[in-house]
Amino acid sequence: MKFKTHIALHPFSLTLSERRIGIIGLNGSGKTTFAKLIDGLVKPTSGTVTVNGLDTVKDARAVLTVAGFIFQNPAQQLIMPQVMEDIVFGLKAHGVAPAEAEARAQAALARFGIEALGQRRVHELSGGELQLAAIASVSATGPDILIFDEPVNQLDLKNRARVVEAIHALSENAIVISHDLPLVEDFDRVLVFHEGRIVFDGLPAAAIAYYREIAGC
Repeated sequence: MKFKTHIALHPFSLTLSERRIGIIGLNGSGKTTFAKLIDGLVKPTSGTVTVNGLDTVKDARAVLTVAGFIFQNPAQQLIMPQVMEDIVFGLKAHGVAPAEAEARAQAALARFGIEALGQRRVHELSGGELQLAAIASVSATGPDILIFDEPVNQLDLKNRARVVEAIHALSENAIVISHDLPLVEDFDRVLVFHEGRIVFDGLPAAAIAYYREIAGC
């Protein structure tokens, strides 16, 4: 995977099927590029990426219904003034009729216990509230896989706990990029990235130990 002359990811072959997968590594190691390849937000410059049998290039629109991406700064993806409006907007963009979109949006808010945020303005939300609103908005469209880029970055302890609880409670498969190592320590599988390569792929305890060696801590 290249950006002009820079190699962001070296070639690899990988199959992911576990319910909870963590991605850890130093800054600039290729983690976010890898995650965006899964959702089709970044297109491979060589090789292919398939999600549930769908090619992220040939079947780009269909892939967006299978995999949802929650950005490190969710304020960048909540584009409507109010939370409820944003969830409804996303559902309508996926072809959901207005009446059904309203009902599904209410259900998504209730699922994460954030009904009170529905009429709140996005710019007034705290970091934790933004994360929960983004999770509700993306999950409302019904993806099989949710991909998180640093979901607890810079959250206080209370909001971190709320977001972690929401991730653990998901029925969908989750792929989580995180520098917060305790978040992934009970996951099914953890990948360690370093300098554009997957240098370790295994159980969390061993993966975290390997990463600490690389990081020197």
